[in-house]
Amino acid sequence: MPFRRVKFTMNTELIQSPVIYELGHKFEIVTNIRRAEIDADSGWVILELEGALDEIERGLTWVTEQGCDVSSLEGDILAG
Repeated sequence: MPFRRVKFTMNTELIQSPVIYELGHKFEIVTNIRRAEIDADSGWVILELEGALDEIERGLTWVTEQGCDVSSLEGDILAG
């Protein structure tokens, strides 16, 4: 099954929202958190998203509509 690596950058309002949980439940996407850093004012999360490509795109559109900045990543984040 295809997957994409992405980075979500969140502001203060989104840190308390279950955006990743909802992404996995609203859409047929498996989320795998690879790395994250969250503090009181902002945060970022690097994820692998697995699912049909059109479903991943629909999910990422929804995440963007929630106010999250989404960036595509290439390569294995943990391996470099």
